[in-house]
Amino acid sequence: MTRLEEQLHAALIHLDHTVKHMAATGQPVDLLPLFARIDEIGAQLPPGTDPQLLHFLQRKSFEKATLWLEGRKAEITRGICGN
Repeated sequence: MTRLEEQLHAALIHLDHTVKHMAATGQPVDLLPLFARIDEIGAQLPPGTDPQLLHFLQRKSFEKATLWLEGRKAEITRGICGN
C-alpha cells in the first residue's frame, strides 16, 4: 500500500468504527468531516490508481474500498451498477 492508500484505509476504518460506536451508543456524531477527509485523500490519489478503487470511492462504497485496500477483493460483491 502507498502512503496515501494507508491514510485512506485509516480514514475508512475510523469512519466504520465511528458509525458502529454511534449505533451502539445512540450518540449522534457529525460524520461530514470524516466523509470530507476520505474525499480529500481520494482526490490526491495519483493517475494510474486502480479504477475499481476510484469507482468505490466515487460511489461512496466505503466497505468495498476497505476490502479492496486490504487485498480482500474476492469478498467484494457486485453492486447494483454491475461493478
